[in-house]
Amino acid sequence: MLKALAKGMGTTLRMLFRRKPTIAYPYVKKERSARFRGRHELRRYENGLEMCIGCELCQVACPAAAITVMPAENDPERPNSPGERYAWKYEIDMLRCIFCGLCEEACPTEALHLTREFELADFTRESLIYGRDRLVNQHTSPFQVPRNVYPDYRGWRPVHEPEEGHGEAVEAAGEGAAPEVPGVDRTAGAEEARPA
Repeated sequence: MLKALAKGMGTTLRMLFRRKPTIAYPYVKKERSARFRGRHELRRYENGLEMCIGCELCQVACPAAAITVMPAENDPERPNSPGERYAWKYEIDMLRCIFCGLCEEACPTEALHLTREFELADFTRESLIYGRDRLVNQHTSPFQVPRNVYPDYRGWRPVHEPEEGHGEAVEAAGEGAAPEVPGVDRTAGAEEARPA
C-alpha cells in the first residue's frame, strides 16, 4: 500500500516540474497547419481587381448549399474583375458551411481561399452570413492579372498569332480536315484500326 502511494506521489512530483503542455488559450494561440481550413476570403490581384469572376462554380460544388453567388456584367470603364462578369452578390452561410474546401478546389481563378482563422463565434445567426464586405480581402495578393484577359477581354482570342502558312494549309485540306504538320504521320496505325 505504501509502495503504491509513494509511486503515485513520485509521478506527481515528476510532472510538477515538467514543461506544461497546456496552451493558455486565448492568450496563447497554437500555430495552425498550412492545410488548415478556416474562414473564407476572396482575394484580389496585385492591381486591386477582384480575382472572382462570378462563375458560380463554388456554389455548385458546395455540398452544404452554403454559398450564394449572383454575377453581374462588368463595367468596361471601371471593372471589378478581369473577366466579363463579377460577383456583385457573394454570401457564405457559416452556419451551414462544413469547411470541406471543395469550393476552393472548384475555383478556376483561385479567388476563394480558406484561411487559418477559426474564431467565428457571434451573437446572432444573421451576423454569421458573410457578405462581400467581410469576404473580399482588402490587401492585394502577389498574383498578376492574366495578360490575355485584362484589360480588353470581351471573348476568346488566341494568345499567339497563327504560324505563317497555317491558314492556307487548312483551306487546302478542306473544311473539317486536319492540316498537314511536318514530322507527324497521321496514317500510322490506321490500317490496324480499320475494321475488315
